[in-house]
Amino acid sequence: MTSQVSSPAEQADENAVGKQRRPGGAKDVRRLNRVIIRFAGDSGDGMQLTGDRFTSETASFGNDLSTLPNFPAEIRAPAGTLPGVSSFQLHFADHDILTPGDAPNVLVAMNPAALKANVGDLPRGAEIIVNTDEFTKRALAKVGYADSPLDDGSLDGYHLHPVPLTTLTVEALKEFDLSRKEAERSKNMFALGLLSWMYHRPTEATEKFLTTKFAKKPDAAANVAAFRAGWNFGETTEDFAVSYEVAPATRAFPPGDYRNISGNLALAYGLIAASRQADLPLFLGSYPITPASDILHELSKHKNFGVRTFQAEDEIAGIGAALGAAFGGSLAVTTTSGPGVALKSETIGLAVSLELPLLVIDIQRGGPSTGLPTKTEQADLLQAMYGRNGEAPVPVVAPRTPADCFDAALEAARIAVTYRTPVFLLSDGYLANGSEPWRIPDLDELPDLQVQFAQGPNHTLEDGTEAFWPYKRDPRTLARPWAVPGTPGLEHRIGGIEKQDGTGNISYDPANHDLMVRTRQAKIDGIDVPDIEVDDPDGAPTLVLGWGSTYGPITAAVRRLRAAGESIAQAHLRHLNPFPANLGEVLKGYDKVVVPEMNLGQLATLIRAKYLVDARSFNQVNGMPFKAEQLATALKEAIDD
Repeated sequence: MTSQVSSPAEQADENAVGKQRRPGGAKDVRRLNRVIIRFAGDSGDGMQLTGDRFTSETASFGNDLSTLPNFPAEIRAPAGTLPGVSSFQLHFADHDILTPGDAPNVLVAMNPAALKANVGDLPRGAEIIVNTDEFTKRALAKVGYADSPLDDGSLDGYHLHPVPLTTLTVEALKEFDLSRKEAERSKNMFALGLLSWMYHRPTEATEKFLTTKFAKKPDAAANVAAFRAGWNFGETTEDFAVSYEVAPATRAFPPGDYRNISGNLALAYGLIAASRQADLPLFLGSYPITPASDILHELSKHKNFGVRTFQAEDEIAGIGAALGAAFGGSLAVTTTSGPGVALKSETIGLAVSLELPLLVIDIQRGGPSTGLPTKTEQADLLQAMYGRNGEAPVPVVAPRTPADCFDAALEAARIAVTYRTPVFLLSDGYLANGSEPWRIPDLDELPDLQVQFAQGPNHTLEDGTEAFWPYKRDPRTLARPWAVPGTPGLEHRIGGIEKQDGTGNISYDPANHDLMVRTRQAKIDGIDVPDIEVDDPDGAPTLVLGWGSTYGPITAAVRRLRAAGESIAQAHLRHLNPFPANLGEVLKGYDKVVVPEMNLGQLATLIRAKYLVDARSFNQVNGMPFKAEQLATALKEAIDD
């Protein structure tokens, strides 16, 4: 097994499916089935914008794709230093893919820091495009290069393309009334144009985007000119004698309309869809925090759908407002990351006691404390399960891919409004910022989430009087009525002190408290969730069990093992509380169970405790997602053990 695809040069033999001449017979065109490109530069070099535009071009062309943005937490780390390197990796193919790739075939390095930070990830034979203008003695010394790696032979194992990107960009923009510094800022667009030529990406949408995005700035036309200059440079220079084609992934997608979508954008759209399907106004009470803030930004654009967003002064105020909106009859949401969950925990407990629907969306990041704000992790599972005082059970749902965040939002909303409970949705930084193609669903495919509010009395007292009991439960779901404030006859007391069963009056009775604790737990335990599905084509003895964003790397690793003749089964959890009813039976059907997680074994701990299964952990907490080859090696060792 190999840990990455070969470089474009090597793929001419290994992955190429054809070779042709460009019109006019100027240069060769080689067809590949997949490519992994990484753009890397200083935080101010626009690598995220460059990667995003190349991704959009690729999505419009019809390739399957997966992306991995990677950037520092500092607003502006020192220029030219290793901590300031920002990168964007894109894996695109003519077939179904699941990860942003283990290692890039092409690295675009805008300065020495970008080269040094990323060259260790490259397979031998990879393409390296470097901006030679930035390889000055001072810049080299900043990152510890005694001599230029462009000249000392250390890059002889790669296909090196030295390109003076800055000089070429400034020259291309000399007709514009721009200072040299202003012109240099467009070098990322020159690089984007060059890569767009190399891989035959559509260009019209990018030119339109640049014209629109910079419409009010003097450098709008300059960015378009730099982009075109990069494309023309690829077409005319002798250094790039070959361009590459990756055909659309026509067989990877069911018929339908598709768009590229990130996890946070999919969550925002899923929340809007849920509010429409429930016929409830959507309210978001939130405090900005990386990597969840994009949901607040996106939802604030959709007031036309009845969305109200409230940017609070802190995390506690954000969830307090959201819980108040839930009491008032809205589909209420609060978004945050791990540190924010800690601050919100008391109010989540209040929502458990009040038994009101509330979506708590946690975009997990590396921790503890402030931790790694822009890096990914799955270390909030036990906090979501148990991070509250008292017995305060909360359902937990986790999406598996960026596009799946849309469906996960709908599922979390279904549970919240049906069972009158706060619900955790555990995404993470990898899903939030990563992207993939998403089939836009038809309206008739969306679930019916219509809510029936309480309208009048629901209980008859011993003397025959009709009364409203706020904690009289649906016998099927154990959910209490949802009474909108101001509805005549439905006045009732709320608060955090224990309530009497049925009436909701304050109660300190020990037997009543025991009943209420057990009832709230029974309500969560009784939530209707689908059985877990197992992919096991040949009755394997080993099962790999995952949750959340590990789905892509696990599935890619399982494919590699099966292609090598190994027998292995796979299952992936969406519902983490309650677990699917058949999970225990499934787990006991295998000799070995391996649980890969981006934490120190939190799901494995839950599995071992609940089902007494000797689940084996494979853990990683370096702020990055698993690599498929890394998982394949670990799973092979588990099979052979």
